Amino acid sequence: MDKTTTGWINGFLGVLIFSGSLPATRAAVLDFDPVFLTVARAAIAGLLALCLLAAFREKRPAADQLFSLAVVSLGVVVGFPLLTALALQHVTSAHSIVFVGMLPLATAAFGVLRGGERPRPAFWMFSVTGSLLVIGFALAQGLSASPVGDALMLAAIVVCGLGYAEGAKLSRTLGGWQVISWALVLSLPVMLSIALFLMPSSFAEVGAPGWVGLGYVSLFSMLIGFIFWYRGLAQGGIAAVGQLQLLQPFFGLALAATLLHEDVSFTMLAVTVAVILCVVGARKFAK
Repeated sequence: MDKTTTGWINGFLGVLIFSGSLPATRAAVLDFDPVFLTVARAAIAGLLALCLLAAFREKRPAADQLFSLAVVSLGVVVGFPLLTALALQHVTSAHSIVFVGMLPLATAAFGVLRGGERPRPAFWMFSVTGSLLVIGFALAQGLSASPVGDALMLAAIVVCGLGYAEGAKLSRTLGGWQVISWALVLSLPVMLSIALFLMPSSFAEVGAPGWVGLGYVSLFSMLIGFIFWYRGLAQGGIAAVGQLQLLQPFFGLALAATLLHEDVSFTMLAVTVAVILCVVGARKFAK
């Protein structure tokens, strides 16, 4: 199996795992404060990452890799989880998942800026088309549901795209699971301190869905998913494999409807299908 195919497989597994992030976050923020949820999930994942690095006796990152690790940490360990948790106080996970359709474009753009990739013009046509479909969906709602929620989701997409591209570039030399592990460990002292400070005096009112949501975003969304995702981006190319994120709304909407019993409208499904079709053309012209 060639490196490109392996990259697409790893990328697909990462997207499949990430698809459960927003529904899990939605379930968790019903019982947990969004800021506490953000730092708690990062602290839990950071402790697990520290154990992994110690078990495999990984060498510390070089000094010139620390800046990239800090960007990854700010983008995917802090920024995206916090912004989405805040957004999900205003919008449903089904609504927010459609915004994920813009992640491929954000990731590809930062792949050019930070990863040195140069996709062909036709690639951008397909990527922009997919993103415009998502933006059109938000505008069709009149932003009346929650302008604040939509703005937070847009900000989350930008910082996440930067974190994805930076982590993928660094994975080429440091390794996929090592990148997310060191990024988590780098932020661990701050995240753990804030988590302990914000910890509720009692968890008696936290239900099973809240605990399951916290467990999922801590273990899968913050750690396991990135092991596959960064490896896939590094192997298959940031812009090309990044288009697999167009599948995430499809899986996420299915989970939102199945697990959270949220309403998935025909418009949501139509937009999701349309942006998924854009991945076919984007992949063809990624290089």
